Amino acid sequence: MKCRYACGSPEHALHRRKFLGALAGITGLGTVGFFTRPAVAKELQKRQKHMLVIYLAGGVSQLESWDPKPGTDTGGPFRAIPTSVPGVHISELLPHTAKQMHRMALVRSLNTKNSDHGMGHYQMTHGRNRGGLNVPHVGSLVNRLLHPQDCPLPGFIHVGRNGDIKDAGYLGPQYGSLGLPSGGPPAGIARPKGLSVEADLRRHGFLRKVNDHFLAQRRSAETEAYTYSYEQALRLMEQRHVFEVDREPEKLREAYGTHPFGRHCLLARRLIEHGVTYVQVNHTNYDTHHENFDFHIEQLGEFDRTFATLLEDLASRGLLEHTLVVVMSEFGRTPRINVRLGRDHWGRAWSVALAGCGIQHGAVVGKTNKNGTAVTEREVDHGHLFHTYLQALGLDSLGTVNVNGRELPVADPSREPIEELLA
Repeated sequence: MKCRYACGSPEHALHRRKFLGALAGITGLGTVGFFTRPAVAKELQKRQKHMLVIYLAGGVSQLESWDPKPGTDTGGPFRAIPTSVPGVHISELLPHTAKQMHRMALVRSLNTKNSDHGMGHYQMTHGRNRGGLNVPHVGSLVNRLLHPQDCPLPGFIHVGRNGDIKDAGYLGPQYGSLGLPSGGPPAGIARPKGLSVEADLRRHGFLRKVNDHFLAQRRSAETEAYTYSYEQALRLMEQRHVFEVDREPEKLREAYGTHPFGRHCLLARRLIEHGVTYVQVNHTNYDTHHENFDFHIEQLGEFDRTFATLLEDLASRGLLEHTLVVVMSEFGRTPRINVRLGRDHWGRAWSVALAGCGIQHGAVVGKTNKNGTAVTEREVDHGHLFHTYLQALGLDSLGTVNVNGRELPVADPSREPIEELLA
């Protein structure tokens, strides 16, 4: 069965069987009358799915994280330690994360056949190689298919870097990302001092009339996106508190870490909690062509405690069961250690980690050989992962989306989900 997602349609594109089953479980009456029952609407809101990506920019080493090979010629100096899942070991640089493995899953058999930063980033966030079709970023696609239209916050927020309307590809600019480069509230959303609420409303009313007049004569995807963004900015002004992580208890802020990555992850949790559908947080400086081991001690030391706190916090609030969390990079690092004690770009045998909703917790998919130079079991790539993300969120990744009357595949039709990962 293929679900078809029409641009402009607000409904969530869930698998029919799962959706109807969920409704039956809520109402006890199947689908009869569910649109008129407030309790059902509230329950469906609680079941909104989210996706949170932690992007380790530069290419984290799989050998120092998810697929250690201690005691081999490529393994480096670090041990493998047990996790909360019996038989599953990860690097000793991730002791806090190891205690969260029962909420996670690993893919250790990625082969993206690429060692270029730009291409790797595109592959992992778009699910395809660059080509003629202007496909959307996964955040834009999830924004389009899952974000509630009445949510006052945007559906795709990128914490720690600028946003980009081009992320939306063929979906149109209104599904692009909002960037928070400083990790604080969007610039310019506070009402100017000395301007009364009444005067501000009159200003916006006049501007709406001007916009409507212009839009009636020169309607395009860009002008519609401008109008949409303007109205969204007005709603954002009433949501400034969501971006203020200092409202959180001091003890929790300390647990996340007072460094930028810790604050960004805490902000990501607040955004998810307030209805944002897709959030991406970057952690940088993993391009370790020299002093790989020292850099990973520092970077993963910062990542480890923050990430473990994030998973624990999401779980304690009941958010993790509705949130897919993915830790990805553009590629991994070479098994061979170079003359500068570094590892270079490597896309032929590396790993990613997932957690949360739709994922088979504790699963480990795929395997590499003794020293990590090749995939020996269940080889997959970015296209398989993209399908898996969407399926974990309850979306039909094998379906199509209607764009201006043209049916376009949601994900690469030559790939399919990694079934072993799906709950």
